This record gives sequence, C-alpha cells and structure tokens, in this order.
Amino acid sequence: MGNVLIVDDSSTMRKIISRSLRQAGLAVDDIYEAGDGIEGLAAMEGKSIDLILSDINMPNMDGLEFIKSVRAKGVKTPIVMITTEGGEDILKEAISNGASDSIKKPFTPDQLNEKLGGLL
Repeated sequence: MGNVLIVDDSSTMRKIISRSLRQAGLAVDDIYEAGDGIEGLAAMEGKSIDLILSDINMPNMDGLEFIKSVRAKGVKTPIVMITTEGGEDILKEAISNGASDSIKKPFTPDQLNEKLGGLL
C-alpha cells in the first residue's frame, strides 16, 4: 500500500486520476492533491509519499521545475508525468531531471495499472 501525490492544475483531472487509481486496483492508501508545483512541495512536507503523479503545464511552478525541486531536496520518490504533452523533447527533459516515466492523457485504468503497478 502506498501514498500518492497528484499534482495537476485541473481539479477535474486530479479527481479523474484519483478515481482511475482506485479503479485500476492499485494499492493506494491516501491520495494527496496539489494544483501546482509550489502546492505539491508543500503537500509533501511531513508526509510519506510513495509515488508522485504530475502534469507538466501548470501555473506558478510547472512540472519540470517541480521535478527539479523535489530532486534537489534529495527525495527519491518515483515521479510519473501524466500529461497531454506528447513532445519528445519535453518528456526527455522530464526524464533527465528525475522523472521515472510518463503517461499520456487520456488514459485508462488499465494503462495506469500497467505503468504504475510496479511502483506501488
């Protein structure tokens, strides 16, 4: 069982991801949510997070800056980008900055299970 942090500026998308995690049958205890990278960093404080799911395009602090900030703190938690950004360059940059993988929106619960099953 694990705790998941979902970082996405769309509250609707955060709810879809949360529901999909449960529908996929993944071993999830608590799900925390944040609307951007700044909120995501704050949401991590004092919590045990086992997996981070983050969008790339967000206001205030985007997903790439969020990854860099998380890794700069020495946090090794897997980070998977869930994004509509299909650009090879952006995803390569995310991986080179510490993202573990990516999932393209829209996705199915089965796709989440396939990508995330080994991380939780």
